[in-house]
Amino acid sequence: MDPLLIVQLIIAAVAGTLIYTVIGIAPGTDETAVLAPVTLVLVLTGLEPIIILTFFISAIVAKKLTDSIPVAVAGIPGGVMAAPMVEHALVLKKHNRADLAIRKMASGSVIGTLISVPLSLLLAQQLLPFADVVKTYANPLFFFGAIFLALMSKERFVSLLAILPFALLIQGLRELYWATGVVPESQTVFTSFFLGITIGPVLLTLFELFNTDKRTTIKKYQTKEVKLRYQQHIETLNPFKILSKEELTWSTLSSVLGSLLFILSPVGITILLGEVISSRVKDPIRKASLAISSMDALTNAAYIAGTLIPLIALGIPLSPVAIGPGGALFNAPPVFNETYNMHHALSMPEFVIATLIGATVAIVITYFIIIKYAETICYVVFKYVPHEALLALFIGLVVLLSFMDGGLLNVFGVGLVAIVAGYFHRLGMNYGVQFMVLYAAPWLISLF
Repeated sequence: MDPLLIVQLIIAAVAGTLIYTVIGIAPGTDETAVLAPVTLVLVLTGLEPIIILTFFISAIVAKKLTDSIPVAVAGIPGGVMAAPMVEHALVLKKHNRADLAIRKMASGSVIGTLISVPLSLLLAQQLLPFADVVKTYANPLFFFGAIFLALMSKERFVSLLAILPFALLIQGLRELYWATGVVPESQTVFTSFFLGITIGPVLLTLFELFNTDKRTTIKKYQTKEVKLRYQQHIETLNPFKILSKEELTWSTLSSVLGSLLFILSPVGITILLGEVISSRVKDPIRKASLAISSMDALTNAAYIAGTLIPLIALGIPLSPVAIGPGGALFNAPPVFNETYNMHHALSMPEFVIATLIGATVAIVITYFIIIKYAETICYVVFKYVPHEALLALFIGLVVLLSFMDGGLLNVFGVGLVAIVAGYFHRLGMNYGVQFMVLYAAPWLISLF
């Protein structure tokens, strides 16, 4: 491979690592909302696919390594995937062991990455012979995937009942655009609808602020004070020594489980695993340490496997991660579409090189930073990086890309999709179900 390209891959990996190390520490930064728009912009700029994939892998690993830091030091999840760990992290914080929580979660993330990368590449190779069969039934699979994820969710009846109305909204807007000539019939609006779903909960909350009655009933808080305690002296950076044998065993098993069950919701299997582990241990500190290390390993593994296996073996986003944060790698018109995307653009050796460079750079940089300077960086981010500024940045990107997709009418159309998606999300219809419906909408509506 060209040495210049290797240098570019390393630069992309370093950039993704540094950017998402900061973003991961910022509280409340949902994985899909912060990864999908940036990945989409990179695809649309025309960068080489291997550079984009390297950036994406490094971003995933860095984000998953750092989004547990706010949980450990302040009891605030850095992202949706970190939310199931809050209860266990608060136990350690209560016992004055926040520094232990940081080291355990970071070490679990490293184990998850080290195991899921080779395992994902191996599983993708094994699935390659069946790719054509899977693609043939892709649309029904998306529909049944939506039903399956709906049944797994807490509010299963709401999720099930919302599938057809949400599909009607998506496909109805497309038909409207074609009928009015806003978009040619040869073009299907997808990307901006996808991004509308990602910002749905945020946009709905902002929209509600224009309602006088709602605004006056919102509880107001004073400036929140977050107290940070400096870490104790770090004796080792080796994750295999930071984790006990029991924690290492469960982290390994969790990583394998997360990789094998890549098609399922990572949040769902993380919560399930946490409950299984917590129920068998009595000592609160040991229980919490075991839970957070294995749960963090699983989330990393699920994210990496959920991206790489569909990308390498299938070329269709048949997992919640591939549909959500990694959606632009599969479908980003006019660069990528169902017949030509990163699956077709890269060879197997290129997938391996991009993944190894991205994951290695992220682990080397971010893991070291977390273990040594987690609370210092957390202080800087909490004090100087407003959560609202990050949200405004991503909403601005969505508005821009919506206008590029279908003009001013589509900006309002995406706003409608976002508000409806946000409302359904609030009722219990999770992102996974909504993204599956987005893909299945044309086929589902054609049945009537």
